Amino acid sequence: MSYRPIENTNTPWRCAKCNCQLELGKVNVSYLGGSFPVELLKCPQCGLVLITEDLALGKMAEVERSLEDK
Repeated sequence: MSYRPIENTNTPWRCAKCNCQLELGKVNVSYLGGSFPVELLKCPQCGLVLITEDLALGKMAEVERSLEDK
């Protein structure tokens, strides 16, 4: 899934597949057998989730490292 930013909306992201504006919603993220509910931008039609580079390289990488250290 790819996304492209749009201007002058509350959420600057649209799903490139469905062209729906992404909305914040609960998503279960799984890693190393654990599952964690988080709020992320997702497409209300197809359900695919946007994980920005900042999130992937920041908080998610930090959580990943802490889980791997256990």
